[in-house]
Amino acid sequence: MPLILIVDDSPTELHVMQKALERHGYEIACADNGAEGIRMAREMRPDLIFMDVVMPGINGFQATRTLANDPDTRSIPVVMVTTKGQETDRIWGLRQGAVDYVVKPVSPAKLVEKAQAALAG
Repeated sequence: MPLILIVDDSPTELHVMQKALERHGYEIACADNGAEGIRMAREMRPDLIFMDVVMPGINGFQATRTLANDPDTRSIPVVMVTTKGQETDRIWGLRQGAVDYVVKPVSPAKLVEKAQAALAG
């Protein structure tokens, strides 16, 4: 079963996303900030990462860029899941190495659909 790492500083978002994905058979790990997300990605090598943008310390753009530039983690797809809904934010997120960009609130069905698409390559 694929392992998905969710990186988000909102306990509510983490819980909702985790439950939606677990119901579809995914194994879930959670990190509540960008630095922890980077550390866990390097340690666990998840199959997919859902990354928030607005977090204290290292934000999601910085964390995604760090993972994309690291030979050990660059092959892990990152889907940004954020409240930042401007087109410039989406373009910037994709430029940092994300494979997709989703604006919150995201329905559980949409989240699962994005997971399936990212894992399919």
